[in-house]
Amino acid sequence: MAQEDVFKKLVAHCKEYGFVFQSSEIYDGLGAVYDYGQNGVELKNNIKKYWWDSMVLLHENVVGIDSAIFMHPTIWKASGHVDAFNDPLIDNKDSKKRYRADVLIEEQLAKFEDKIEKEIEKASKRFGDSFDEKQFRETNARVLENQQKWDELKARFVKALNDSDLDEVKQIIIDQEIVCPVSGTRNWTDVRQFNLMFSTDMGSTADGALKIYLRPETAQGIFVNYLNVQKTGRMKIPFGIAQIGKAFRNEIVARQFIFRMREFEQMELQFFVRPGSELDWFQKWKQTRMNWHQALGFGKENYRFHEHDKLAHYANAAVDVEYRFPFGFKEVEGIHSRTDFDLTQHQQFSGKKIQYFDPELNESYVPFVVETSIGVDRMFLQIMAASYAEEEIVSEDGKKDIRVVLRIPAPLAPVKLAVLPLMKKDGLAEKAREIIDELKFDFNCQYDEKDSIGKRYRRQDAIGTPFCVTVDHITLEDHTVTIRYRDSMLQDRIAISELKARISGEVTMKKLFAEL
Repeated sequence: MAQEDVFKKLVAHCKEYGFVFQSSEIYDGLGAVYDYGQNGVELKNNIKKYWWDSMVLLHENVVGIDSAIFMHPTIWKASGHVDAFNDPLIDNKDSKKRYRADVLIEEQLAKFEDKIEKEIEKASKRFGDSFDEKQFRETNARVLENQQKWDELKARFVKALNDSDLDEVKQIIIDQEIVCPVSGTRNWTDVRQFNLMFSTDMGSTADGALKIYLRPETAQGIFVNYLNVQKTGRMKIPFGIAQIGKAFRNEIVARQFIFRMREFEQMELQFFVRPGSELDWFQKWKQTRMNWHQALGFGKENYRFHEHDKLAHYANAAVDVEYRFPFGFKEVEGIHSRTDFDLTQHQQFSGKKIQYFDPELNESYVPFVVETSIGVDRMFLQIMAASYAEEEIVSEDGKKDIRVVLRIPAPLAPVKLAVLPLMKKDGLAEKAREIIDELKFDFNCQYDEKDSIGKRYRRQDAIGTPFCVTVDHITLEDHTVTIRYRDSMLQDRIAISELKARISGEVTMKKLFAEL
């Protein structure tokens, strides 16, 4: 099945099974804004817990805060967002559609990569175990041709970005014969910059209102609270401040479902270090964060680091963790060495001294910062994409069927246990309710008595429930139940008294932390 078709099925699955809904859908929706349904919010909360606990519980020198969305507007002047938080946009005159110019070029680069990978895939099937991928990359004419095109385009693109040469960016689009996906034409406007911040007014009267912004990131809330946390927590460098919160960006080009949205949630850590040690800490956090992603068990080959071609104005090093989505490798997390830019700027604009006295060095300085920033929504999509599977199975009557299953890691699964009475009569439903009542304070349980056991199993597979328990007439005699495992579909008979220990051992976050 084509990856594009897989992604379409995944989007439909998210709606059908209560993971993600279009916001304001009964009013025809609001572009690039989504609501999380009953199963989606559980998965989202579990993702946030996995991140929060891995930061705050596993590191003695990391604490958390929750800063306000509304902040003094001078903060965004100091941070550079008012003047420099822009995307290069281009319009197609025929379709009247607007695109990010840099994304159009990145997609063109991805096409060359896809051509190379397809050549390698065909050769691998043809030569089997004797296939030497390295030699093939270095000698195959079509691979070398596409690699040369990629190299030349990449070099030109990077130079245009670093020079902030918007005319050259447009010329690249023209020279590469990139067409509008809607109109199919190359009738482009000039490229121009567009600021992504939402603004609003705060105040009781129009004349006295203060223009403020919805925060485009959560990091600045940490920086302006640096002194408060450091002093009240008696924190010693190196130390970190973690935060999970909403951010808002007026994305003109928002597509690929929840991958790019106008209202989204971030999980960010700002780690404060001595000047001169930031690049060492950058490397440490780079590996720590990759380990966190790979602990989910979705295959190390599906992750990679991507070094930034153009550094942000505040950074002296930057890298992305990318995951292989159905639409290609895309960023799920950024790790940046932000130098002392943010604290220095806030010190200058506020007139307040923001420094740390280092007793070991017997001197004061503005700390440097290493940042890790991950989008909750992108992480959600990555887990859904990695977990979604369609399997052909044979039923007891010999008929072939397609089983749709979400292989979500058990600690993150929205529902941990489904309790299913074989039938609603003979006291089986009441016994199932007893099991639910006994376990519901330990993990999220679901009761289901409608349809056949097979159909109920399929429903639980589709939302990623790792364990199903069936209550039958034998249960009333010996207090045992049949437990069924999502991934293997194997079944086992165990005592009701053993359920809590059996399931708890698999759904605890400790299972993931053990891999870090």
